[in-house]
Amino acid sequence: MLVSFSFDVTHRLEGAPGRAGAIHTPHGDIETPAFVVVGTKATVKAVLPESVSDLGAQAVLANAYHLYLQPGSDLIDEAGGLSTFMNWPGPTFTDSGGFQVMSLGAGFKKVLAMDTAGLQNDDVIAEGKTRMAHVDEDGVTFKSHLDGNRHRFTPEISMRIQHELGADIMFAFDELTTLMNTRAYQESSVERTHRWAERCLAAHAQLTTERADKPYQALFGVIQGAQYEDLRRAAARGLASLEVDGQAFDGFGLGGALEKENLGTIIGWMVDELPEDKPRHLLGISEPDDFFAAIEMGADTFDCVNPSRVARNAAIYTADGRYNVNTARHRRSFIPLEEGCDCYTCTHYTRAYLHHLFKAKEMLASTLATIHNERFTVRLVDNIRAALKAGQFHAYKDEFLGRFYSA
Repeated sequence: MLVSFSFDVTHRLEGAPGRAGAIHTPHGDIETPAFVVVGTKATVKAVLPESVSDLGAQAVLANAYHLYLQPGSDLIDEAGGLSTFMNWPGPTFTDSGGFQVMSLGAGFKKVLAMDTAGLQNDDVIAEGKTRMAHVDEDGVTFKSHLDGNRHRFTPEISMRIQHELGADIMFAFDELTTLMNTRAYQESSVERTHRWAERCLAAHAQLTTERADKPYQALFGVIQGAQYEDLRRAAARGLASLEVDGQAFDGFGLGGALEKENLGTIIGWMVDELPEDKPRHLLGISEPDDFFAAIEMGADTFDCVNPSRVARNAAIYTADGRYNVNTARHRRSFIPLEEGCDCYTCTHYTRAYLHHLFKAKEMLASTLATIHNERFTVRLVDNIRAALKAGQFHAYKDEFLGRFYSA
């Protein structure tokens, strides 16, 4: 099989690990840094794939856990893979399912950057929730959030599912902890994730050989370690040097629960230990200050459901901060969601119209708001990339963040 995956660094940020480059995949190139739009169930909620392309997205990420449960990875394989199934011609990512197993298992859903208030508890569970997942050395047993049936994920099963989904970039199965877990548990979890990574590489090598008629799928190892420098560095070194049956990781996922105020520092620890010639994907962030901090410290790609999720609740991102378009002051506001925005929504509709759609509970409200928020996020990272290439990163960072957070 021809390995049609590579990564080039074309520009570097002076005095910091940040860089710009390009990831080459069987379904096209991704200029980095780049924001990868999340289409959890093989769809960006409320938005056509054509619209996702029009707003400038270079790649889409789907979720192995959800697609395994419905409609099934075997069905998507039969359909020709994720890109064909969802009519998305560009590059695709799939995550391993590890995030959902933890977040649904502990009941925290998407909230991982939590305030621990000094409380550590390895049996942590969200208030009012029942644990739905149990981790052991071999894998995770969990209950489906759809019907309560029991399922089993192991590194080998996650690899098989992701190979059947056919994404250009996939992630090794890892154990995701919370910031509330004890130091001792974090240590054992990092070691377990490393052992699972070895098994993922072995399974990936075997499946790649068995499916030699399919385009090569890149596999990223996922680095855990919470807020501990020694654990983060050890995890990164371990995955960077790991090779099984001639198969090494093609890139790395910077994962786990992070303390927001230390995000850049924690990324820096991992990047210090990783090779320069492989891409780094930071999982699950999309706030403007996080982008600047992560890109400065060497992260290349990002994904997050937040732009589309908050859009469905009428929250709108602009260069002057975030606001809710369904509040009374926008009822007669006959201006775009954001002055000067080039997205489809802003060039055709007004705040007053979006206000009406949300109040009337019309489905079009989610579509139009999502198009704008995703365009805002994609464009922001594109602009950061352009500023980095032009040697204007720090000036653009000060200008943008000063304006965005001044409200």
